[in-house]
Amino acid sequence: MDVFTGFHGHVLAAVQQLKHDGVVPKDASVDGISLGAPKDPAHGDLATNAAMVLAKPAKLAPRVLAERLVPLLASDPYIEKVDIAGPGFVNITLKQTFWPSVLRMVLEQGEAFGRSAIGKGEAVNVEYVSANPTGPMHVGHCRGAVFGDALANLLAFAGYDVTREYYVNDAGAQVDVLARSAFLRYREALGDDIGEIPEGLYPGEYLKPVGKSLAGNHGRELLDMPEAEWLPLVRNAALKAMLAMIEADLAQLDIRHDVFFSERSMTGGKDEVAETIADLKSKGLVYEGRLPPPKGKADEDWEDRIQLLFRASEFGDDQDRPLVKADGSYTYFAADIAYHFDKFRRGFRSMIDVWGADHAGHIKRMQAALKALTDGQADLDVKICQLVRLFRANEPVKMSKRAGTFVTLRDVVDEVGAAPVRFMMLYRKNDAPLDFDFAKVTEQSRDNPVFYVQYAHARACSVLRNVAEAFPDLALDGESLARAGLERLEDESELALIRRFAQFPRVVEAAAQAHEPHRIAFYLYDLAGDFHGLWNRGKDLPQLRFIHQSDRELTRSRVALVAATQRILALGLGILGVQAVHELH
Repeated sequence: MDVFTGFHGHVLAAVQQLKHDGVVPKDASVDGISLGAPKDPAHGDLATNAAMVLAKPAKLAPRVLAERLVPLLASDPYIEKVDIAGPGFVNITLKQTFWPSVLRMVLEQGEAFGRSAIGKGEAVNVEYVSANPTGPMHVGHCRGAVFGDALANLLAFAGYDVTREYYVNDAGAQVDVLARSAFLRYREALGDDIGEIPEGLYPGEYLKPVGKSLAGNHGRELLDMPEAEWLPLVRNAALKAMLAMIEADLAQLDIRHDVFFSERSMTGGKDEVAETIADLKSKGLVYEGRLPPPKGKADEDWEDRIQLLFRASEFGDDQDRPLVKADGSYTYFAADIAYHFDKFRRGFRSMIDVWGADHAGHIKRMQAALKALTDGQADLDVKICQLVRLFRANEPVKMSKRAGTFVTLRDVVDEVGAAPVRFMMLYRKNDAPLDFDFAKVTEQSRDNPVFYVQYAHARACSVLRNVAEAFPDLALDGESLARAGLERLEDESELALIRRFAQFPRVVEAAAQAHEPHRIAFYLYDLAGDFHGLWNRGKDLPQLRFIHQSDRELTRSRVALVAATQRILALGLGILGVQAVHELH
Protein backbone atom coordinates (compact mmCIF):
# COMPACT_ATOMS: atom_id res chain seq x y z
CA MET A 1 0.00 0.00 0.00
CA ASP A 2 1.17 3.51 -0.85
CA VAL A 3 0.11 6.00 1.82
CA PHE A 4 -0.16 8.75 -0.76
CA THR A 5 -2.32 6.62 -3.03
CA GLY A 6 -4.64 5.81 -0.16
CA PHE A 7 -5.21 9.43 0.81
CA HIS A 8 -5.38 10.46 -2.84
CA GLY A 9 -8.43 8.23 -2.99
CA HIS A 10 -9.88 10.12 -0.04
CA VAL A 11 -9.32 13.42 -1.89
CA LEU A 12 -11.08 12.06 -4.99
CA ALA A 13 -13.97 10.87 -2.83
CA ALA A 14 -14.30 14.40 -1.42
CA VAL A 15 -14.30 15.81 -4.96
CA GLN A 16 -16.97 13.31 -5.93
CA GLN A 17 -19.09 14.60 -3.05
CA LEU A 18 -18.64 18.17 -4.33
CA LYS A 19 -19.83 16.99 -7.74
CA HIS A 20 -22.83 15.33 -6.13
CA ASP A 21 -23.61 18.58 -4.28
CA GLY A 22 -23.41 20.55 -7.52
CA VAL A 23 -20.39 22.59 -6.41
CA VAL A 24 -18.21 21.09 -9.15
CA PRO A 25 -19.55 20.06 -12.60
CA LYS A 26 -19.99 16.30 -12.92
CA ASP A 27 -17.85 16.20 -16.08
CA ALA A 28 -14.91 18.09 -14.54
CA SER A 29 -11.68 16.15 -15.04
CA VAL A 30 -9.77 15.01 -11.97
CA ASP A 31 -6.67 13.91 -13.95
CA GLY A 32 -4.56 16.85 -12.78
CA ILE A 33 -5.28 16.37 -9.09
CA SER A 34 -2.15 15.33 -7.19
CA LEU A 35 -1.26 14.54 -3.61
CA GLY A 36 2.28 14.82 -2.32
CA ALA A 37 4.38 15.83 0.64
CA PRO A 38 4.80 19.57 1.29
CA LYS A 39 8.34 20.86 0.82
CA ASP A 40 8.27 22.15 4.39
CA PRO A 41 7.22 19.42 6.91
CA ALA A 42 5.90 22.19 9.16
CA HIS A 43 3.04 22.63 6.67
CA GLY A 44 1.74 19.12 7.25
CA ASP A 45 2.17 15.59 5.98
CA LEU A 46 0.25 15.82 2.69
CA ALA A 47 -0.73 18.55 0.24
CA THR A 48 -3.19 18.53 -2.64
CA ASN A 49 -3.84 20.92 -5.54
CA ALA A 50 -7.45 19.75 -5.96
CA ALA A 51 -8.97 23.19 -5.40
CA MET A 52 -6.54 24.78 -7.86
CA VAL A 53 -7.37 22.20 -10.55
CA LEU A 54 -11.15 22.38 -10.13
CA ALA A 55 -11.54 26.13 -9.55
CA LYS A 56 -11.98 27.01 -13.23
CA PRO A 57 -14.66 24.40 -14.10
CA ALA A 58 -16.41 25.19 -10.78
CA LYS A 59 -16.23 28.94 -11.56
CA LEU A 60 -15.02 29.61 -8.03
CA ALA A 61 -11.88 31.12 -6.56
CA PRO A 62 -9.49 28.34 -5.51
CA ARG A 63 -9.58 29.34 -1.85
CA VAL A 64 -13.38 29.35 -1.85
CA LEU A 65 -13.42 25.86 -3.31
CA ALA A 66 -10.73 24.79 -0.84
CA GLU A 67 -13.01 25.88 2.01
CA ARG A 68 -15.65 23.46 0.72
CA LEU A 69 -13.07 20.67 0.57
CA VAL A 70 -11.72 21.12 4.09
CA PRO A 71 -14.63 19.62 6.10
CA LEU A 72 -14.94 16.70 3.68
CA LEU A 73 -11.26 15.84 4.01
CA ALA A 74 -11.24 16.34 7.78
CA SER A 75 -13.82 13.58 8.15
CA ASP A 76 -11.16 10.88 7.79
CA PRO A 77 -10.40 9.40 11.24
CA TYR A 78 -6.65 9.50 10.61
CA ILE A 79 -6.58 13.21 9.72
CA GLU A 80 -5.68 15.63 12.52
CA LYS A 81 -6.32 18.90 10.66
CA VAL A 82 -6.71 20.42 7.20
CA ASP A 83 -5.39 23.90 6.32
CA ILE A 84 -5.56 26.15 3.29
CA ALA A 85 -2.29 27.62 2.10
CA GLY A 86 -1.35 30.22 -0.50
CA PRO A 87 -3.76 30.64 -3.41
CA GLY A 88 -5.66 27.45 -2.64
CA PHE A 89 -3.42 24.51 -1.79
CA VAL A 90 -4.81 22.22 0.89
CA ASN A 91 -2.39 20.86 3.51
CA ILE A 92 -3.25 17.80 5.56
CA THR A 93 -1.74 16.80 8.90
CA LEU A 94 -2.20 13.18 9.94
CA LYS A 95 -2.76 12.01 13.50
CA GLN A 96 0.18 10.57 15.36
CA THR A 97 -1.79 7.33 15.75
CA PHE A 98 -1.59 6.78 11.98
CA TRP A 99 2.17 6.33 11.72
CA PRO A 100 2.49 3.00 13.58
CA SER A 101 0.39 1.45 10.80
CA VAL A 102 3.00 2.52 8.25
CA LEU A 103 5.84 0.99 10.28
CA ARG A 104 3.79 -2.17 10.74
CA MET A 105 3.24 -2.35 6.97
CA VAL A 106 6.99 -2.06 6.28
CA LEU A 107 7.74 -4.87 8.71
CA GLU A 108 5.00 -7.18 7.47
CA GLN A 109 5.74 -6.70 3.78
CA GLY A 110 9.47 -7.08 4.14
CA GLU A 111 11.16 -7.33 0.73
CA ALA A 112 7.84 -6.64 -0.99
CA PHE A 113 7.58 -3.15 0.54
CA GLY A 114 7.73 -0.47 -2.11
CA ARG A 115 7.34 -2.89 -5.00
CA SER A 116 4.79 -1.66 -7.48
CA ALA A 117 2.48 -3.08 -10.13
CA ILE A 118 2.39 0.08 -12.26
CA GLY A 119 4.38 -1.70 -14.96
CA LYS A 120 1.60 -4.28 -15.36
CA GLY A 121 4.11 -6.69 -16.84
CA GLU A 122 4.71 -4.46 -19.88
CA ALA A 123 7.72 -5.52 -21.94
CA VAL A 124 10.42 -2.83 -21.87
CA ASN A 125 13.70 -2.98 -23.74
CA VAL A 126 16.53 -1.10 -22.03
CA GLU A 127 19.57 -0.79 -24.28
CA TYR A 128 22.67 0.52 -22.56
CA VAL A 129 26.44 0.61 -22.90
CA SER A 130 26.48 -0.51 -26.58
CA ALA A 131 30.05 0.72 -26.89
CA ASN A 132 31.98 -0.07 -30.05
CA PRO A 133 33.66 -3.44 -29.41
CA THR A 134 37.11 -2.06 -30.11
CA GLY A 135 38.61 -1.89 -26.63
CA PRO A 136 37.98 -1.88 -22.89
CA MET A 137 35.18 0.08 -21.26
CA HIS A 138 36.23 3.61 -20.35
CA VAL A 139 34.86 5.72 -17.53
CA GLY A 140 32.31 7.39 -19.83
CA HIS A 141 30.87 3.98 -20.69
CA CYS A 142 30.89 3.27 -16.95
CA ARG A 143 28.31 5.95 -16.22
CA GLY A 144 25.95 4.79 -18.95
CA ALA A 145 26.41 1.17 -17.88
CA VAL A 146 25.55 1.89 -14.24
CA PHE A 147 22.66 4.17 -15.14
CA GLY A 148 21.14 1.68 -17.58
CA ASP A 149 21.52 -1.22 -15.18
CA ALA A 150 19.99 0.68 -12.26
CA LEU A 151 17.13 1.85 -14.48
CA ALA A 152 16.47 -1.75 -15.51
CA ASN A 153 16.46 -2.78 -11.83
CA LEU A 154 14.08 0.06 -11.01
CA LEU A 155 11.65 -0.81 -13.78
CA ALA A 156 11.64 -4.47 -12.77
CA PHE A 157 10.97 -3.42 -9.15
CA ALA A 158 8.02 -1.38 -10.42
CA GLY A 159 6.45 -4.31 -12.24
CA TYR A 160 7.80 -4.10 -15.80
CA ASP A 161 9.11 -7.06 -17.79
CA VAL A 162 12.60 -5.78 -18.57
CA THR A 163 15.06 -6.97 -21.21
CA ARG A 164 18.61 -5.65 -20.88
CA GLU A 165 20.24 -5.30 -24.27
CA TYR A 166 23.64 -4.44 -25.73
CA TYR A 167 23.84 -3.40 -29.39
CA VAL A 168 27.13 -4.61 -30.85
CA ASN A 169 28.37 -2.22 -33.56
CA ASP A 170 30.28 -4.91 -35.45
CA ALA A 171 29.54 -3.85 -39.03
CA GLY A 172 31.26 -0.48 -39.38
CA ALA A 173 34.70 0.64 -40.46
CA GLN A 174 35.90 0.73 -36.84
CA VAL A 175 35.93 -3.09 -36.60
CA ASP A 176 38.20 -3.27 -39.63
CA VAL A 177 40.51 -0.82 -37.87
CA LEU A 178 40.34 -3.15 -34.87
CA ALA A 179 41.32 -6.11 -37.08
CA ARG A 180 44.28 -4.26 -38.57
CA SER A 181 45.40 -3.20 -35.08
CA ALA A 182 45.14 -6.81 -33.88
CA PHE A 183 47.06 -8.01 -36.94
CA LEU A 184 49.87 -5.65 -35.97
CA ARG A 185 49.96 -7.23 -32.50
CA TYR A 186 49.91 -10.65 -34.18
CA ARG A 187 53.06 -9.70 -36.08
CA GLU A 188 54.56 -8.44 -32.82
CA ALA A 189 53.79 -11.78 -31.15
CA LEU A 190 55.65 -13.52 -33.98
CA GLY A 191 58.74 -11.43 -33.20
CA ASP A 192 58.40 -8.66 -35.79
CA ASP A 193 59.51 -5.17 -34.80
CA ILE A 194 56.32 -3.19 -35.38
CA GLY A 195 57.76 0.15 -34.20
CA GLU A 196 55.36 2.94 -33.27
CA ILE A 197 51.65 2.17 -33.69
CA PRO A 198 50.62 3.96 -36.92
CA GLU A 199 48.16 6.86 -36.72
CA GLY A 200 44.60 5.60 -37.05
CA LEU A 201 45.14 2.23 -35.36
CA TYR A 202 44.32 1.40 -31.73
CA PRO A 203 47.50 1.80 -29.62
CA GLY A 204 46.39 0.16 -26.35
CA GLU A 205 48.19 -2.86 -24.95
CA TYR A 206 44.89 -4.70 -24.51
CA LEU A 207 45.29 -6.10 -28.04
CA LYS A 208 48.55 -7.90 -27.21
CA PRO A 209 46.73 -11.02 -25.89
CA VAL A 210 44.71 -11.11 -29.10
CA GLY A 211 47.91 -11.03 -31.13
CA LYS A 212 49.40 -13.84 -29.06
CA SER A 213 46.23 -15.93 -29.46
CA LEU A 214 46.30 -15.43 -33.24
CA ALA A 215 49.96 -16.42 -33.36
CA GLY A 216 49.24 -19.53 -31.32
CA ASN A 217 46.30 -20.57 -33.51
CA HIS A 218 47.66 -19.67 -36.95
CA GLY A 219 51.43 -19.56 -36.69
CA ARG A 220 52.78 -17.48 -39.58
CA GLU A 221 50.14 -18.53 -42.10
CA LEU A 222 48.22 -15.24 -41.92
CA LEU A 223 51.31 -13.41 -43.13
CA ASP A 224 51.07 -15.24 -46.46
CA MET A 225 47.44 -14.25 -47.02
CA PRO A 226 46.21 -11.11 -48.76
CA GLU A 227 44.34 -8.72 -46.49
CA ALA A 228 40.98 -9.69 -48.01
CA GLU A 229 41.50 -13.21 -46.63
CA TRP A 230 43.04 -12.55 -43.21
CA LEU A 231 40.91 -9.52 -42.36
CA PRO A 232 37.64 -11.42 -41.63
CA LEU A 233 39.53 -14.08 -39.66
CA VAL A 234 41.33 -11.55 -37.51
CA ARG A 235 38.23 -9.38 -37.20
CA ASN A 236 36.14 -12.26 -35.84
CA ALA A 237 38.85 -13.27 -33.38
CA ALA A 238 39.36 -9.69 -32.22
CA LEU A 239 35.63 -9.06 -31.85
CA LYS A 240 35.19 -12.22 -29.80
CA ALA A 241 38.06 -11.21 -27.53
CA MET A 242 36.82 -7.64 -27.16
CA LEU A 243 33.29 -8.71 -26.27
CA ALA A 244 34.66 -11.17 -23.70
CA MET A 245 36.75 -8.33 -22.22
CA ILE A 246 33.74 -5.99 -22.20
CA GLU A 247 31.56 -8.57 -20.46
CA ALA A 248 34.32 -9.15 -17.89
CA ASP A 249 34.70 -5.41 -17.32
CA LEU A 250 30.96 -4.99 -16.83
CA ALA A 251 30.85 -7.99 -14.49
CA GLN A 252 33.16 -6.03 -12.18
CA LEU A 253 30.13 -3.80 -11.60
CA ASP A 254 27.74 -6.78 -11.54
CA ILE A 255 26.27 -5.72 -14.89
CA ARG A 256 25.02 -8.45 -17.21
CA HIS A 257 22.88 -8.20 -20.33
CA ASP A 258 20.15 -10.55 -21.50
CA VAL A 259 20.78 -9.90 -25.19
CA PHE A 260 23.84 -9.00 -27.27
CA PHE A 261 22.44 -7.95 -30.63
CA SER A 262 24.86 -7.96 -33.57
CA GLU A 263 24.56 -5.15 -36.11
CA ARG A 264 26.17 -7.45 -38.68
CA SER A 265 23.37 -10.00 -38.18
CA MET A 266 20.91 -7.66 -39.89
CA THR A 267 22.71 -8.02 -43.21
CA GLY A 268 24.29 -11.46 -42.77
CA GLY A 269 21.29 -13.29 -44.22
CA LYS A 270 18.26 -11.37 -45.31
CA ASP A 271 18.90 -7.66 -45.47
CA GLU A 272 16.78 -6.19 -42.67
CA VAL A 273 18.13 -2.71 -43.36
CA ALA A 274 16.94 -2.86 -46.98
CA GLU A 275 13.55 -4.17 -45.81
CA THR A 276 13.25 -1.29 -43.35
CA ILE A 277 14.10 1.29 -46.02
CA ALA A 278 11.54 -0.35 -48.32
CA ASP A 279 8.93 -0.11 -45.59
CA LEU A 280 9.63 3.60 -45.16
CA LYS A 281 9.53 4.05 -48.92
CA SER A 282 6.09 2.40 -49.07
CA LYS A 283 4.87 5.02 -46.60
CA GLY A 284 6.17 7.80 -48.84
CA LEU A 285 8.86 8.73 -46.34
CA VAL A 286 11.93 8.10 -48.50
CA TYR A 287 12.93 10.09 -51.57
CA GLU A 288 15.97 11.00 -53.65
CA GLY A 289 17.25 14.51 -53.19
CA ARG A 290 20.03 16.82 -52.05
CA LEU A 291 20.75 18.10 -48.58
CA PRO A 292 21.72 21.72 -47.95
CA PRO A 293 25.20 22.21 -46.45
CA PRO A 294 25.24 22.51 -42.64
CA LYS A 295 25.13 25.99 -41.19
CA GLY A 296 28.11 26.93 -39.09
CA LYS A 297 29.36 23.45 -38.24
CA ALA A 298 30.55 20.24 -39.86
CA ASP A 299 28.00 17.45 -40.35
CA GLU A 300 29.26 13.96 -41.13
CA ASP A 301 25.95 13.09 -42.81
CA TRP A 302 26.22 15.84 -45.41
CA GLU A 303 27.30 15.02 -48.97
CA ASP A 304 26.67 17.30 -51.94
CA ARG A 305 25.02 14.72 -54.16
CA ILE A 306 21.69 13.11 -55.01
CA GLN A 307 21.03 10.56 -52.28
CA LEU A 308 18.35 8.51 -50.60
CA LEU A 309 16.79 10.56 -47.79
CA PHE A 310 14.31 9.90 -44.99
CA ARG A 311 11.72 12.63 -44.41
CA ALA A 312 12.79 13.12 -40.79
CA SER A 313 11.75 16.79 -40.89
CA GLU A 314 8.11 15.68 -41.05
CA PHE A 315 8.51 14.20 -37.57
CA GLY A 316 10.26 17.05 -35.78
CA ASP A 317 13.87 16.63 -36.92
CA ASP A 318 15.61 19.75 -38.22
CA GLN A 319 16.33 18.23 -41.65
CA ASP A 320 15.91 15.05 -43.67
CA ARG A 321 18.50 12.30 -43.18
CA PRO A 322 20.55 10.15 -45.62
CA LEU A 323 20.21 6.37 -45.57
CA VAL A 324 22.90 5.23 -48.01
CA LYS A 325 26.51 6.44 -48.34
CA ALA A 326 28.24 7.27 -51.61
CA ASP A 327 29.92 3.83 -51.64
CA GLY A 328 26.55 2.09 -51.42
CA SER A 329 26.88 1.06 -47.76
CA TYR A 330 24.25 2.00 -45.22
CA THR A 331 24.62 4.99 -42.93
CA TYR A 332 24.74 4.40 -39.19
CA PHE A 333 21.30 5.96 -39.06
CA ALA A 334 19.83 3.42 -41.51
CA ALA A 335 21.25 0.51 -39.48
CA ASP A 336 19.95 2.04 -36.24
CA ILE A 337 16.47 2.41 -37.73
CA ALA A 338 16.44 -1.25 -38.75
CA TYR A 339 17.70 -2.29 -35.32
CA HIS A 340 14.94 -0.43 -33.50
CA PHE A 341 12.36 -1.78 -35.92
CA ASP A 342 13.68 -5.24 -35.08
CA LYS A 343 12.99 -4.49 -31.40
CA PHE A 344 9.42 -3.58 -32.34
CA ARG A 345 8.99 -6.84 -34.23
CA ARG A 346 10.27 -8.69 -31.18
CA GLY A 347 7.31 -7.30 -29.25
CA PHE A 348 8.71 -4.18 -27.60
CA ARG A 349 6.45 -1.15 -27.67
CA SER A 350 8.42 0.63 -24.98
CA MET A 351 12.13 1.18 -25.61
CA ILE A 352 14.74 3.06 -23.61
CA ASP A 353 18.18 3.83 -25.03
CA VAL A 354 21.05 5.11 -22.89
CA TRP A 355 23.42 7.19 -25.02
CA GLY A 356 26.52 9.28 -24.50
CA ALA A 357 26.43 13.05 -24.72
CA ASP A 358 27.97 13.04 -28.21
CA HIS A 359 24.86 11.33 -29.60
CA ALA A 360 22.30 13.85 -28.37
CA GLY A 361 21.80 15.23 -31.87
CA HIS A 362 20.53 11.87 -33.13
CA ILE A 363 17.55 11.66 -30.77
CA LYS A 364 14.92 13.44 -32.86
CA ARG A 365 15.72 11.58 -36.07
CA MET A 366 15.62 8.17 -34.38
CA GLN A 367 12.35 8.92 -32.63
CA ALA A 368 10.97 10.21 -35.94
CA ALA A 369 11.93 7.05 -37.81
CA LEU A 370 10.50 4.73 -35.17
CA LYS A 371 7.30 6.73 -35.01
CA ALA A 372 6.96 6.44 -38.78
CA LEU A 373 7.77 2.73 -38.97
CA THR A 374 5.41 1.71 -36.16
CA ASP A 375 2.61 4.16 -36.95
CA GLY A 376 3.17 5.67 -33.52
CA GLN A 377 2.75 2.37 -31.67
CA ALA A 378 6.26 2.33 -30.21
CA ASP A 379 7.76 4.81 -27.78
CA LEU A 380 11.48 5.53 -27.62
CA ASP A 381 12.92 7.40 -24.64
CA VAL A 382 16.58 8.30 -25.02
CA LYS A 383 18.47 9.07 -21.83
CA ILE A 384 21.71 11.00 -22.27
CA CYS A 385 24.58 10.45 -19.85
CA GLN A 386 26.86 13.44 -19.67
CA LEU A 387 30.62 13.32 -19.34
CA VAL A 388 32.51 12.11 -16.29
CA ARG A 389 35.60 14.03 -15.21
CA LEU A 390 38.05 12.12 -13.05
CA PHE A 391 40.06 13.67 -10.24
CA ARG A 392 42.39 12.46 -7.54
CA ALA A 393 42.44 14.90 -4.61
CA ASN A 394 41.23 17.66 -6.96
CA GLU A 395 43.91 16.90 -9.59
CA PRO A 396 42.65 15.72 -13.01
CA VAL A 397 43.30 12.08 -13.96
CA LYS A 398 43.95 11.82 -17.68
CA MET A 399 45.14 8.48 -19.00
CA SER A 400 45.42 4.73 -18.55
CA LYS A 401 48.55 2.84 -19.60
CA ARG A 402 46.52 -0.23 -20.47
CA ALA A 403 44.09 1.61 -22.75
CA GLY A 404 46.59 4.05 -24.17
CA THR A 405 44.28 7.05 -24.40
CA PHE A 406 41.70 6.95 -21.60
CA VAL A 407 40.95 5.73 -18.06
CA THR A 408 39.21 2.37 -18.13
CA LEU A 409 36.22 1.22 -16.15
CA ARG A 410 38.35 -1.52 -14.62
CA ASP A 411 40.95 1.05 -13.47
CA VAL A 412 38.27 2.89 -11.54
CA VAL A 413 36.63 -0.19 -10.01
CA ASP A 414 39.96 -1.73 -9.05
CA GLU A 415 40.94 1.42 -7.16
CA VAL A 416 37.77 2.27 -5.22
CA GLY A 417 35.45 -0.74 -5.51
CA ALA A 418 32.15 -1.35 -7.26
CA ALA A 419 29.84 0.15 -4.61
CA PRO A 420 31.32 3.69 -4.62
CA VAL A 421 31.44 3.68 -8.41
CA ARG A 422 27.83 2.63 -8.82
CA PHE A 423 26.42 4.91 -6.13
CA MET A 424 28.34 8.00 -7.18
CA MET A 425 27.48 7.48 -10.85
CA LEU A 426 23.83 7.61 -9.76
CA TYR A 427 24.07 10.39 -7.18
CA ARG A 428 23.64 12.98 -9.88
CA LYS A 429 21.04 13.29 -12.63
CA ASN A 430 22.22 11.49 -15.76
CA ASP A 431 22.12 14.57 -18.01
CA ALA A 432 24.34 16.65 -15.69
CA PRO A 433 28.16 16.49 -15.86
CA LEU A 434 29.76 14.43 -13.09
CA ASP A 435 33.03 15.02 -11.25
CA PHE A 436 34.36 11.79 -9.73
CA ASP A 437 37.19 12.20 -7.23
CA PHE A 438 38.94 8.98 -6.19
CA ALA A 439 39.86 10.47 -2.82
CA LYS A 440 36.43 11.83 -1.95
CA VAL A 441 34.46 8.68 -2.80
CA THR A 442 36.51 6.67 -0.30
CA GLU A 443 36.58 9.11 2.61
CA GLN A 444 34.44 8.30 5.63
CA SER A 445 32.32 11.39 6.08
CA ARG A 446 28.83 12.73 5.50
CA ASP A 447 30.19 14.49 2.42
CA ASN A 448 30.65 11.06 0.82
CA PRO A 449 27.06 9.92 0.06
CA VAL A 450 27.87 6.25 -0.49
CA PHE A 451 29.68 6.01 2.86
CA TYR A 452 26.86 7.89 4.60
CA VAL A 453 24.21 5.48 3.29
CA GLN A 454 26.32 2.34 3.78
CA TYR A 455 27.13 3.47 7.31
CA ALA A 456 23.43 3.81 8.12
CA HIS A 457 22.79 0.24 6.95
CA ALA A 458 25.81 -1.07 8.86
CA ARG A 459 24.70 0.82 11.99
CA ALA A 460 21.24 -0.72 11.77
CA CYS A 461 22.77 -4.18 11.40
CA SER A 462 24.98 -3.49 14.43
CA VAL A 463 21.94 -2.59 16.54
CA LEU A 464 20.19 -5.80 15.51
CA ARG A 465 23.27 -7.84 16.47
CA ASN A 466 23.49 -6.09 19.84
CA VAL A 467 19.81 -6.70 20.53
CA ALA A 468 20.24 -10.38 19.72
CA GLU A 469 22.99 -10.54 22.35
CA ALA A 470 21.02 -8.58 24.97
CA PHE A 471 17.77 -10.48 24.40
CA PRO A 472 18.69 -13.86 22.87
CA ASP A 473 15.06 -15.04 22.87
CA LEU A 474 13.67 -11.91 21.19
CA ALA A 475 12.24 -12.65 17.72
CA LEU A 476 13.61 -10.10 15.25
CA ASP A 477 11.72 -11.13 12.12
CA GLY A 478 9.38 -8.58 10.57
CA GLU A 479 6.11 -10.26 11.50
CA SER A 480 7.14 -10.60 15.16
CA LEU A 481 8.33 -7.00 15.40
CA ALA A 482 5.12 -5.80 13.73
CA ARG A 483 3.25 -7.04 16.81
CA ALA A 484 5.31 -4.81 19.11
CA GLY A 485 3.77 -1.80 20.84
CA LEU A 486 4.66 0.61 18.06
CA GLU A 487 2.43 3.30 19.58
CA ARG A 488 5.22 3.92 22.07
CA LEU A 489 7.26 5.59 19.31
CA GLU A 490 6.27 9.19 19.99
CA ASP A 491 9.41 11.29 19.62
CA GLU A 492 9.39 13.60 16.60
CA SER A 493 12.65 12.10 15.28
CA GLU A 494 11.06 8.64 15.37
CA LEU A 495 7.93 9.85 13.57
CA ALA A 496 10.06 11.70 11.00
CA LEU A 497 11.82 8.43 10.18
CA ILE A 498 8.47 6.65 9.72
CA ARG A 499 7.25 9.50 7.50
CA ARG A 500 10.33 8.90 5.38
CA PHE A 501 9.43 5.20 5.16
CA ALA A 502 6.01 6.17 3.82
CA GLN A 503 7.59 8.03 0.90
CA PHE A 504 9.50 5.03 -0.46
CA PRO A 505 6.73 3.44 -2.59
CA ARG A 506 5.90 6.82 -4.08
CA VAL A 507 9.55 7.59 -4.83
CA VAL A 508 9.91 4.21 -6.57
CA GLU A 509 6.88 4.78 -8.79
CA ALA A 510 7.82 8.36 -9.64
CA ALA A 511 11.41 7.36 -10.43
CA ALA A 512 10.27 4.46 -12.61
CA GLN A 513 7.78 6.59 -14.55
CA ALA A 514 10.37 9.34 -15.11
CA HIS A 515 13.19 6.84 -15.85
CA GLU A 516 15.32 8.55 -13.18
CA PRO A 517 17.08 6.13 -10.80
CA HIS A 518 18.99 9.00 -9.19
CA ARG A 519 15.82 9.72 -7.20
CA ILE A 520 16.39 6.49 -5.29
CA ALA A 521 19.95 7.55 -4.42
CA PHE A 522 18.70 10.93 -3.16
CA TYR A 523 15.97 9.25 -1.10
CA LEU A 524 18.46 6.86 0.51
CA TYR A 525 20.71 9.73 1.52
CA ASP A 526 17.77 11.48 3.20
CA LEU A 527 16.69 8.26 4.91
CA ALA A 528 20.22 7.70 6.16
CA GLY A 529 20.26 11.27 7.48
CA ASP A 530 17.04 10.69 9.44
CA PHE A 531 18.42 7.49 10.93
CA HIS A 532 21.78 9.00 11.87
CA GLY A 533 19.89 11.91 13.42
CA LEU A 534 17.84 9.55 15.60
CA TRP A 535 20.99 7.69 16.59
CA ASN A 536 22.67 10.92 17.67
CA ARG A 537 19.62 12.02 19.71
CA GLY A 538 19.84 8.70 21.54
CA LYS A 539 23.40 9.54 22.58
CA ASP A 540 22.17 12.73 24.25
CA LEU A 541 18.79 11.44 25.47
CA PRO A 542 19.03 7.97 27.06
CA GLN A 543 15.25 7.47 26.78
CA LEU A 544 15.62 7.41 22.96
CA ARG A 545 18.25 4.68 22.86
CA PHE A 546 17.35 1.56 20.98
CA ILE A 547 18.14 -0.99 23.68
CA HIS A 548 16.61 -0.79 27.19
CA GLN A 549 17.65 -3.72 29.37
CA SER A 550 14.86 -2.94 31.83
CA ASP A 551 12.11 -2.47 29.24
CA ARG A 552 11.84 -5.36 26.81
CA GLU A 553 8.73 -4.06 25.03
CA LEU A 554 10.14 -0.60 24.43
CA THR A 555 13.25 -2.28 23.03
CA ARG A 556 11.03 -4.29 20.65
CA SER A 557 9.36 -1.08 19.46
CA ARG A 558 12.65 0.70 18.88
CA VAL A 559 14.18 -2.33 17.20
CA ALA A 560 11.18 -2.46 14.88
CA LEU A 561 12.14 1.02 13.72
CA VAL A 562 15.75 -0.04 13.17
CA ALA A 563 14.76 -3.21 11.31
CA ALA A 564 12.49 -1.23 8.98
CA THR A 565 15.27 1.25 8.29
CA GLN A 566 17.68 -1.56 7.49
CA ARG A 567 15.13 -3.21 5.18
CA ILE A 568 14.37 -0.09 3.14
CA LEU A 569 18.05 0.86 2.84
CA ALA A 570 18.77 -2.64 1.55
CA LEU A 571 15.88 -2.48 -0.93
CA GLY A 572 16.97 0.90 -2.26
CA LEU A 573 20.61 -0.10 -2.53
CA GLY A 574 19.48 -3.26 -4.31
CA ILE A 575 17.71 -1.16 -6.95
CA LEU A 576 20.92 0.82 -7.47
CA GLY A 577 22.91 -2.41 -7.65
CA VAL A 578 24.99 -1.46 -4.61
CA GLN A 579 25.83 -4.09 -2.01
CA ALA A 580 24.38 -3.28 1.42
CA VAL A 581 27.28 -3.92 3.79
CA HIS A 582 26.70 -5.23 7.31
CA GLU A 583 29.93 -3.89 8.79
CA LEU A 584 32.31 -1.07 7.91
CA HIS A 585 36.01 -1.42 8.60
